[in-house]
Amino acid sequence: MILVTGGAGFIGSHVVDKLIDQGYEVLVIDNLTTGNLKNLNPKAKFLKHDIREALDIKDVEAIIHHAAQINVRHSVEKPRYDADVNVLGTINLLELARKADAKFIYASSMAVYGNPKYLPVDENHEIDPISPYGLSKYCGELYIKLYNNLYGLEYSILRYSNVYGERQNPKGEAGVISIFISKILSGERPVIFGNGEQTRDFVYVGDVAKANVMALNWKNEVVNIGTGTEITINKLYKIIKEKMNYNEEPIYDKPRKGDVYRVYLDITRAKKLGWEPEVSLNEGLDRVISWMRKCGQGN
Repeated sequence: MILVTGGAGFIGSHVVDKLIDQGYEVLVIDNLTTGNLKNLNPKAKFLKHDIREALDIKDVEAIIHHAAQINVRHSVEKPRYDADVNVLGTINLLELARKADAKFIYASSMAVYGNPKYLPVDENHEIDPISPYGLSKYCGELYIKLYNNLYGLEYSILRYSNVYGERQNPKGEAGVISIFISKILSGERPVIFGNGEQTRDFVYVGDVAKANVMALNWKNEVVNIGTGTEITINKLYKIIKEKMNYNEEPIYDKPRKGDVYRVYLDITRAKKLGWEPEVSLNEGLDRVISWMRKCGQGN
């Protein structure tokens, strides 16, 4: 059985779908703070649980850990809560993995790198997070490696770039694509923080889910999961508004604390392991716009 934490959330639910498509038995644990039962695959078992509390589950062969506090701004405002969920919660899952002798797949983030010293950012880049979120994610990585050294825990650590796709919640701050589309659908002008020339590396959630399933067969790897390309937020906005036949300009606001300016990932290591993204940004945006229109996901 594969245990997926955060499996009713955005990325986790896509991972669950991919696992079940490939014949795995899946147990989802989620406290539904940001997850939604509507995202849950009907073939998955479900346990409502907060990872800040320890749990004891038998017959787990792998844990894919996506339950997390993912909001950078919230981490700046409430660093202790961020650490409670992302560090102590991860330790609880590592203890479960140790007792069950289970493989551990960890959803990390390019936020661990901080402001890049060079581009594209590879896995050997200096670790220098600029937000409590980036720091807590890296603490999780360090605990995983410690458990490998102490107890022989097998792991894969996946450092995501900006993941987007269907089921991403436009009410949060983690997904600029879903936020832009939602605002336009509701007739509101989207907000861009800073001058819009900051860049990001947007990777489609289906490709990320595929990486998680492949990572079950990787051994003790730290791997960037992105596209290896960057796009400015201004250009992204222009593409989305053209696809949606929207003519208004965005509202520009001051930059947010904890946000890096320019970043994209080197995915050479992932390619050597057999993974690479299949869905282009153009195709992915079409899918998300279509899905959000069907769901009526304006604000």
